[in-house]
Amino acid sequence: MKIVAISTLIVHVNHRGDWLHIVVETDAGITGVGEASHNGNDALCAAVVEQFSRILAGEDPRQIARIRQLLRRKDGGRTYNTALSGLEQALWDLLAQSLDVPLHVLFGRAVRDRLRLYANINRHVRDRSPEGFARAARQAADEGFTAVKMAPFDELRHPYRYRTGPRADWRPGVERVRAVRRAIGDDVELAVDCHGRMEVSEAVVVGQELAELNLFWYEEPVAHTDPEGLAAVAGRVPQPVASAESVFGVEGFRPFTAERCVDVIMPDVKHCGGILELNEIAAAARMGQVLVAPHNPAGPLSTAATAQAAATWPNFYILEFAWGEVDWRSDLLSPPERIEEGYLLLSQAPGTGHRLNPKTVEAHRVSVAGTADSSKVRFG
Repeated sequence: MKIVAISTLIVHVNHRGDWLHIVVETDAGITGVGEASHNGNDALCAAVVEQFSRILAGEDPRQIARIRQLLRRKDGGRTYNTALSGLEQALWDLLAQSLDVPLHVLFGRAVRDRLRLYANINRHVRDRSPEGFARAARQAADEGFTAVKMAPFDELRHPYRYRTGPRADWRPGVERVRAVRRAIGDDVELAVDCHGRMEVSEAVVVGQELAELNLFWYEEPVAHTDPEGLAAVAGRVPQPVASAESVFGVEGFRPFTAERCVDVIMPDVKHCGGILELNEIAAAARMGQVLVAPHNPAGPLSTAATAQAAATWPNFYILEFAWGEVDWRSDLLSPPERIEEGYLLLSQAPGTGHRLNPKTVEAHRVSVAGTADSSKVRFG
């Protein structure tokens, strides 16, 4: 089996970004697909994928270890590493399809046949008032999700702000969290994402202010690039702290696994290096008895790829689900992803278990200026 083409396929989602897929075609008629959404720059990502296509033309796509070694760059940056992660997903999809087995079989078979999800409502909510967040959270809970995540601190984007006192810029965010807790009650778990916008002292004050709301976790109160700061916050707030959604490679996760600066790590299959790297990170986390809750605010294909890996981990915690972004999400994959009572049912079909639906792709596909035409691509 040889690679004949590697290309990108993008479907438009909303104002927060699109879903970018990497398609690997072979001379055996098998096509593998991975997801590289939210890479930082879709046009640049597509250009990187074109480079991969030239480098890998004629290569055996099943030689995944060799290809990873050939292309891996620790200092490649977010766009490059996301492109590589998407490519690697597509190669595993191809390999499992060629063996006619679901991907989890290649990693020792699953230990669970369904994975608990939490609904990330942030990318859905345009009305950023407390009432807007509360409506979305209540709807997600009514649909069966037993955990919800929100990102309430819109006012903390600017470095020049009030950090303490009655006019502190984090106070509107806290009011949004309180509104959501009232809307969903105490039985639905609630996580808060801070996007790394605080300093340590500020994060401690806010964490203590949120203590009465019984958070599921307190996500990236300070940036993941400051593991010592994260550890300082984790030691001084009552809720678990989560981080590391943008870290690449098992080596990059050392402060989060060997040194255990947070309670929960959040590797993302689209950014961390791909499916095998995701498994290696989860295994490293086991040594420090750290829980793994994969970051995944993107499309259904990355959800499927993550689930195939996470279903094999003993330290899996919960999986992110990008709730309410588009009403056609369930139509993008064939067969559609199956969600019941807040759980994703693990596909037992070959590869990642799903193919892209050509009709839905054609209805929503967009192009990136300056890249090769993908209109004739077969997407599985």
